[in-house]
Amino acid sequence: MRRIHGSWPALSAGNRGSALCYAAGTVLTASGGPASKIGQFCLHGATSAVGIQRPSNAPECPTGFSDGPCPGSGCLRPRFFVRAGVIATALIGAGSGAAWPTEPTELAVRVPRAAVPAAAQRRPIFRREDARPTLKNPSANAREFFFTRAIYNGGGRRWGAWATDFPKADRQFLTILDRLVDVDAYEMENAVQLDDPAVRRFPFLYALEVGNMYMTEAEVKGLREYLLAGGFLMIDDFWGTYEWQNFEAEIKRVLPEYQIVDLPLNHPIFNTVYNIEEIVQVPSIGNAQGGPTWERDGYEAQVKAIFDDTGRLMVVINWNTDIGDAWEWAESPYYPLRYSTYAIEITVNIIVYAMSH
Repeated sequence: MRRIHGSWPALSAGNRGSALCYAAGTVLTASGGPASKIGQFCLHGATSAVGIQRPSNAPECPTGFSDGPCPGSGCLRPRFFVRAGVIATALIGAGSGAAWPTEPTELAVRVPRAAVPAAAQRRPIFRREDARPTLKNPSANAREFFFTRAIYNGGGRRWGAWATDFPKADRQFLTILDRLVDVDAYEMENAVQLDDPAVRRFPFLYALEVGNMYMTEAEVKGLREYLLAGGFLMIDDFWGTYEWQNFEAEIKRVLPEYQIVDLPLNHPIFNTVYNIEEIVQVPSIGNAQGGPTWERDGYEAQVKAIFDDTGRLMVVINWNTDIGDAWEWAESPYYPLRYSTYAIEITVNIIVYAMSH
C-alpha cells in the first residue's frame, strides 16, 4: 500500500484565496499523525478502488467550488479489491434493465442544465435550436460527486454531438462507479452548458465527439474561466486527423497559451487507483466484435494533456478511442471485456486524480 499527498488548487478571482472543495481535510501520515492542515488529501492503494471517508462529527462539504476550506476528511480509502471487469461481468448477469432505468426519465427527454441534481433545459428532441429557459429550483440534497457532461455548440443528431451515448453510457458508468468507489455520487445523468456560470458547481466535466465542436464565444470564455479556476475536463471519442485538427483549433481558442503534450505512462494518473500499463484502443460497439478497432485514420489510441503554469493537469484528451461506448455496452455479452475493463479503470483513475489534485 502506498500513500500520495498533494494540495488543492486555488480557485478564486485571481486564482487566490479559495479552494476546490471536495471532502478535503487533515491528512494522516503512515504513523497515524496529522500530515497537513485542511486542503490536503491522501490516497491508499494502487490496485483497489477508493472512497472518501468523513468523521461522523464532521460537517458536510459543499459540492463544487467554494471560497473557503472544506471541513471533514480528505482521505481516500479502499472499498473493494476488485478489477473493474468483474463489475462489468456482473452487469452482464444482471442485464441492462437492472443497470439503468428502462423508462426515460425527465432528464433523458429534457436537456439538463447545471443544478443539484441537474435541472432541465427543454430542447426539441430532433432539433438543434438552443432554447434557454431559466433553471428550476435545485434539490437541497447536494452530493459529493456529479459525473457531468459539457454541453457545447456543434454538429450531431438529436441534441448535438455532446449528447452521444447519452444518457445510457453515463448511467451504466455510474452504476459501476457506485460498486467500485465509496463516494456519494449522483446516480443519474448530469449536464451543464459551458456558458452557464453554474458550471463551477461541478469540478469534473466530460466532453466527447469534440471533432464536431464549434463553441460560441460565450462558451469559449466560460470554459477558459472554468479551467483556469481549477476545473478539470476529460475529452473522449474523436478520431483521425480531421477531427483532431478541429478540436485543436477549438481548444486553442480556450487556452492559447498552453501546449498539448503527450501524457506518458509513468504519469501518476495511470496508477492512481488501477495500474494502466498500456493505452488500449477502445472501439465502438460496431467494431468491437471483429475487424479494425480504429475509425477514419485514427490507427493508434493516444492520451494527451494540457497543464497550467504550475503543472496542474487541466485537460486529459483520449484520442482515437471511444471510452464512452465501452461504458454504454459494458453489460453486453457481445462487447469484449478487455475494452470495457480498460475504459472503466482509466476513467476511475482520471476521476480520482482530478478530484484529489
